[in-house]
Amino acid sequence: MSWIDLLRMSGSNLKRRKLRTFLTVLGVIIGTASIVVMISLGLGLQESLYQEVENSGGLTSIKVTGANAGDSMVSYSSGDSGEESKKYINDQVISELSKIENVTIASPVYEMWVNMIKGKYEGNGQLVAMTPEGLAAKNIPLAEGKLPASGGSTLEVVYGNGIPTMFYEKGSGKSYYETMELPDIDFIHDSIFMILDQDGYYNSMGSGMDMGGDENGGQQAKSNTVQKHVVRACGMVQGGPDEYNANYYYIYCDLDTLKQILKKEFSGRAIPGQPTTKSGKPYKEFCYTYAQVNVDDIDNVDKVAAIIREKGYNVETNAEYLNSMKSQFAIIQAVLGGIGAVSLFVAAIGIANTMMMSIYERTKEIGVIKVLGCSLKNIKQMFLLEAAFIGLLGGMMGNVLSFLMSAVINFLTRQGATSMGFSSNISYIPPWLVLLSMGFAMLVGVIAGYFPALRAMKLSPLAAIRNE
Repeated sequence: MSWIDLLRMSGSNLKRRKLRTFLTVLGVIIGTASIVVMISLGLGLQESLYQEVENSGGLTSIKVTGANAGDSMVSYSSGDSGEESKKYINDQVISELSKIENVTIASPVYEMWVNMIKGKYEGNGQLVAMTPEGLAAKNIPLAEGKLPASGGSTLEVVYGNGIPTMFYEKGSGKSYYETMELPDIDFIHDSIFMILDQDGYYNSMGSGMDMGGDENGGQQAKSNTVQKHVVRACGMVQGGPDEYNANYYYIYCDLDTLKQILKKEFSGRAIPGQPTTKSGKPYKEFCYTYAQVNVDDIDNVDKVAAIIREKGYNVETNAEYLNSMKSQFAIIQAVLGGIGAVSLFVAAIGIANTMMMSIYERTKEIGVIKVLGCSLKNIKQMFLLEAAFIGLLGGMMGNVLSFLMSAVINFLTRQGATSMGFSSNISYIPPWLVLLSMGFAMLVGVIAGYFPALRAMKLSPLAAIRNE
């Protein structure tokens, strides 16, 4: 019997019992859709992680930290040894790092918390100062404007798309997350007061000092203890207030310009976050929060990281972070896939039941084709093909259902997912998952139909013909 004959007979046998075939296929559809959707949730988390890593410098970037300097919202780890480095990151260290083989750029980064005032609104944020080369290497996506220029006397900034949510009304104290209304501020065109000396500002608030100043009256407006710096935006990070990303809470500025302003404002005293001697005097050299090091190739990242660790500095790489997260995502996907596999296991039982019932109903037919000379191998192939047809049809329709369910999930969770940091859809179905799920559904069908096929092979032809 040729394969064409086997295919024709298998198809006609399934068509004769349409309702039973439909119900069996329905079980496979639900099982396949359950597995695909469950795994797609884990893949969505993974894709979001990849996007986050790409936005934070890619797999070829290394973050080098030393002793604490500046004021960051992120607590940097102390490296694999668990011991905190006692060396500070300064210009000399940056020069040494840039000379390491395979390093394309080593740029200093200084972070500090600042207060901002505009009319009746007040807010705060993390100011991140970098060199023009370092800012360009971060590939910050801008909705409009450009990156801060170097060499100016006034501070130009790029606001993260989440900075507007950090403002609140002075009188009521209500913020964006309470009113769901953004402050009436044009962040691109309006000038804003920025306060670098937070301690002095809060002390002045407690003593009732008048901050004074005119937003359009020059670079600085002085009071007895604090200075307010008038800053203007040169750009804004792409995205809405509910679209979280790696640049969401940050305010970027030029490092040299900020250093000049800080040294002028804090002349004779320690700049906030800068180390001091035992007598309380500031260090002569300016110390940075960390250094951002870019490597020419991902294969050289581990080697460069090892060299930097030998120098006594703490090292964090996106590649290490990604590898650690991959193992966690593998566990999540296995758990989610296992939950969905239960439905497909139930569908396999349905396929086996359908095939067994088919054998009982077609016992006489099996006996006749055996007497006519049909080989045992052809009989087994015919029943296995029927089971494979059920698995394949259920797998195909299950994938169609999976895409529909994925689209609904992404639509319903779009706003919540972006606010939680998902830069991509929460459910992601790649092409390989579609092919793998259809193949797995066929395999489940063949396995479920194997033992019924063996039973059909073992039927006695004469006993089968006499069966009523």
